[in-house]
Amino acid sequence: MRGIFITMEGPEGAGKTTITQMLGKALQQEGYQVLLTREPGGVPISEQIREVILNKDNTAMDSRTEALLYAAARRQHLVEVVMPELERGGIVLCDRFIDSSLAYQGHARGLDIEEVYNINKFAIGDMMPDATLFFDIDPEEGLRRIQSNGEREVNRLDLEALDFHKKVCEGYQFIINRWKERFIIVDAGRTIDEVFEQTKASLLDFLAKAGN
Repeated sequence: MRGIFITMEGPEGAGKTTITQMLGKALQQEGYQVLLTREPGGVPISEQIREVILNKDNTAMDSRTEALLYAAARRQHLVEVVMPELERGGIVLCDRFIDSSLAYQGHARGLDIEEVYNINKFAIGDMMPDATLFFDIDPEEGLRRIQSNGEREVNRLDLEALDFHKKVCEGYQFIINRWKERFIIVDAGRTIDEVFEQTKASLLDFLAKAGN
């Protein structure tokens, strides 16, 4: 039986990376076969592309170049990690996927969501997530969290102006409206424990309905 592909999305500072790690442990304790991974990255080739994309010195990067690099990293990651694990029947929890490209490059960068979607369709084929957990947080609060967290990696996208991050959130709303049936909305403005409990309950409910 094919596994379940679940992605985590949200603006910067929403806490999705931390929650993803907590969810992985919780699902394993429930007896599920779980693989945690991330984008861009997850495999050596994609991690090298990640270094180029997020390098704070690469401020001259063209928006289309950025979108194409994300799609290339995505393809390699799918082939090496996601698809094999799904064929084994496992659950894949992926920190970011196609929706990030649509929100960040498609809307916030002004490339057009449909154009970026078409680029990514070439990269992923029909491999869309079975469910997407969206961590909803006000962009000002998300950036405040980043600035107060000395241990978090600060990348090129974190250095963008507040207006850019507002456009990212706006882009996500367009995407959620387009694929309503796929999204599970999580209020990420609360404490980490509260967010985790809501996310865990929602995810277990989804897996039960999916027959896992």
